[in-house]
Amino acid sequence: MNNPLILDTHIDIRWPEPPDWLTQTDRCVDLPKMREGGMSAAVFIAYVAQGPRDHVGHAAAAARAEAMLRHIRDRADGTTARFCATPDEVEAAFAAGVPAVLSAVENGYAMGHDLGRIALWRRLGAIYLTLTHDGHNALSDSARPRKNLGDAEEEHGGLTALGRAAIAEMNRVGLMLDCAHVSKAGMMQACEVSRAPVAVTHTACAALNAHPRNLDDEQLDALRACGGVAQITAVASFLKPAPPNGAAQATVADLVDHVDHAVRRIGLDHVGISSDFDGGGGVQGWMHAGETAAITAELARRGYGPREIGLLWSGNFLRVWRQVLRHMT
Repeated sequence: MNNPLILDTHIDIRWPEPPDWLTQTDRCVDLPKMREGGMSAAVFIAYVAQGPRDHVGHAAAAARAEAMLRHIRDRADGTTARFCATPDEVEAAFAAGVPAVLSAVENGYAMGHDLGRIALWRRLGAIYLTLTHDGHNALSDSARPRKNLGDAEEEHGGLTALGRAAIAEMNRVGLMLDCAHVSKAGMMQACEVSRAPVAVTHTACAALNAHPRNLDDEQLDALRACGGVAQITAVASFLKPAPPNGAAQATVADLVDHVDHAVRRIGLDHVGISSDFDGGGGVQGWMHAGETAAITAELARRGYGPREIGLLWSGNFLRVWRQVLRHMT
């Protein structure tokens, strides 16, 4: 079959000293590995860990996120790789045989209380904002509270008023809303509040593994209802429970089991795939970008055809992204 446009929606980078990604590195994703595995496009993440919710903490987080966004944009020279900020640009890069570089911000903590940063991040090329990371912030409760930061199990009951205002601003400027890491209450409320479809860029199915970061069937149903997409990711602990005194071990087949469950529950049009490489992702058979073809092969083995595989790898995410841009005001 023709090679699909393979878009990996969540890849971390080393910071503050990222290696030269144009060469072979010790990272899971660099340009040689992308080419080897047929990965057409990659969303690199400006990740900010949760910290103190004060002016100093928020200012440092914003500075870090924006420096990372500028770096990600600058790592693509337009010839070897292209920086892309719209679906049309991604598809044009794919048609030209040039890998596409995209960016996003992980953790609305970097926003602090300044809604103006959302438009700034979009101008810098970011395509989505992950509302929280581990730990509650000023926008929403997190699926995994940080007890070392003084978090209660639940603080806001889901979204805050600021979080709702942030979603409205994201809708206005065309920045996709990512509810990975968000508490169930926050995620369900976001699906109701957002005028545009919601994405969950790196997750798995709680029906197969009851991990706090996974989506239960009610959450999957909410994504379908809002027109969104769940990106099943290659984090072993999301896919399989860890044995006593050991780390979870998962395979490509385990990842596709979660894809199968989500497809059966909410339909093919609302499911995608991501790696979370260099942020904890990697399963036996898909440990780096150079092994990406193993996922396609497993999907084909299970009866997914070229059209379905294309939708899972990029088509569904691009459809959600286009709808987000159409909802801009």
